[in-house]
Amino acid sequence: MKTILITGTSKGIGLETALAFGRAGHKVFATMRNPEMASEFKQKIASESLDITIHKMDVDSDASVNSCIDSIYDNHETIDVLVNNAGIERHGSIEEMSMNDFQSVMNTNYFGVLRCTKAVLPQMRKNKKGSIINVASVAGKISNSPLGAYAASKFALEAISEALAQEVKAFNIKVAIVEPGIINTQMAKDIAVDETSLYPHSKRFAGMFSASLKTPTPPSLVADKILEISESETWKLRHPVGPDAEPFIQWRASKTDEEWVDWNAVNDEDWYNSVENDFGLNAR
Repeated sequence: MKTILITGTSKGIGLETALAFGRAGHKVFATMRNPEMASEFKQKIASESLDITIHKMDVDSDASVNSCIDSIYDNHETIDVLVNNAGIERHGSIEEMSMNDFQSVMNTNYFGVLRCTKAVLPQMRKNKKGSIINVASVAGKISNSPLGAYAASKFALEAISEALAQEVKAFNIKVAIVEPGIINTQMAKDIAVDETSLYPHSKRFAGMFSASLKTPTPPSLVADKILEISESETWKLRHPVGPDAEPFIQWRASKTDEEWVDWNAVNDEDWYNSVENDFGLNAR
C-alpha cells in the first residue's frame, strides 16, 4: 500500500484517479478547493469502504498548500506519490483574453504544481523514494488558438517536469508527465463558441471538441494510466493517453512550424475540410 496525494479531485480525471487508487488498496489524500461540494464523492467512498480522505486545498495559495500538506505529514510519515492534476482552462484569442485569465491559468496549472511539488520533495528526497506524476496535456506539445493561454501553462509544466526529472532521479524519485488528448470532462465540454470574437478559432475548436466527444474517451482511462505508472518500475517520462493523443502529437511533428501556422490561418472551409480528411471529424 502506498500513500497518494492527488490535487483537483472534485470531478473528472482527479476524481477518477482518487477512486482508482482507492480501489487498488492505496491510502488516498484527495484534495480540492471546496470539499463541501463533494457529497456524491463522499457517498461513493463510504459505499465502497475506500481508504480515501478529502482535504481542503487551493493550489493557487502557498498558505493553503503548505497547511494541507503539513497536516498530512503530522499524521503520516510519507507521501509516496504526488499526482498534480488540478487545472483550469480559459480560452480565447490573445488579443481578446484578459490578463487576469492568463494569470489565473498559469497560477493554477504551473505555479500550483510547483507549490505542491516543493512541499513534498524534501521528505521524498530524505526517504530516497517517491513519484511525482504531472497531468499535462497534448496541449503541452501542440499550441493552437484559442487555447494559447492553456497551452502556454502546459508547455511550462512539461519543461519544469523534464528539468525536475533530471534533478531528482539520483534520489530515486520518479517524475512522469501524463498527456491526455480530448477526454470527456467538463473542461472539454466547456470549449464553447465565442460569437463575439474577431477570430474564427473559438468556433472551429468548439466544433472539433464537440465532434470528438460524440465518441467520448472517459477520464477513467487517464486514471488507469496514472495508477499504472505509479505501480510500475518504468522511468519513462512522457505518457500520451487516449486514442487521439499520439496521432495529434505525431501529426504536429510531421509539419514544419510554418506549415502549422498556415494550417491554423486558413479560411474556415479549408480548415473544416482538413479536419474531416485527416481525423474523420465533422467540426462544422
